[in-house]
Amino acid sequence: PPLPPATPSSSKVLKSCSHHLSTEERLKRRKTCRFIEEAGRILQLPRVATATGMVLFHRFFSKHSFDEHDRFEVAVACILLAAKTEESPKKLSHVILKCHQLKTRATDPGKGMLDPKGEEYLKLKERILLLERIILHTIGFELSIDHPYKFLVDQIKSLTGKRKVKYVDSKKDQSKMVNELLQMSMNFANDSMHSNLCLQFSAKFIAHACVFMSACYCKITLVNASPPLTWESALEVPVESLVSISEQILELISDRKGMNGNPNFADVKKNLESLKELKVSSSSSRSGGKRPAPPVGGVGGSTNTKRPNIG
Repeated sequence: PPLPPATPSSSKVLKSCSHHLSTEERLKRRKTCRFIEEAGRILQLPRVATATGMVLFHRFFSKHSFDEHDRFEVAVACILLAAKTEESPKKLSHVILKCHQLKTRATDPGKGMLDPKGEEYLKLKERILLLERIILHTIGFELSIDHPYKFLVDQIKSLTGKRKVKYVDSKKDQSKMVNELLQMSMNFANDSMHSNLCLQFSAKFIAHACVFMSACYCKITLVNASPPLTWESALEVPVESLVSISEQILELISDRKGMNGNPNFADVKKNLESLKELKVSSSSSRSGGKRPAPPVGGVGGSTNTKRPNIG
């Protein structure tokens, strides 16, 4: 079949995709990204290759409807392309067989292993190879992809190295701060890949929002300084972007067991509300209104610091 014309590779085109997706589409993206993540684990792909596969998937379906293509076959093609892009290529037959086995394990447990010499396998192989070419044309052959991981490491080092942050509990061991921030930030960054946030914001903004969420969760606040520090200035991310990214990540993980009863997540939500209020009051003060003082501590008063496994 003829390939579609190549689409412009401008990042503006990709980032113009609205995050206002239907509930059904958000669910399809989330489930398929979980499939890509699990397939990456089975295929022993580096984390960056798995992340690239998910970005390619989101980019593809920003231009195509889920009714046009089988999303799992697109996911397999994205995995193959991502593995090559990140210099971790896998044999086509191995990827197809393992991904098919993973899919049928959930949808048709009684179905046996796909016969690599059978007609079903050969037809699937042809569709995957064609989809790989369609994906390349859809994204305009733009394969240079940034991920949040490297940016959040740099930001955490900057915040802690310049002593811009501290634990709310002054008795807590400050030497554990970097590792604690890094672990939670990585978890939130992994979660972000299951949505189309990568189409809406730069990887750097997403990374810095993950650091903000991690700080709130771990009960880490900004130090007192003159002039006063704000998360907006410390992270160099507009409040609107910080709030939008954080809210979308929280929505992604809202259905996880223990999420609603976890006071640490309540602290994250509380801080998001404070950020929104401060933004509104700041706009009001420029119009002659008064701006209220920010909450003391900046992260709430919960003392439960146990971290759930959300990676």
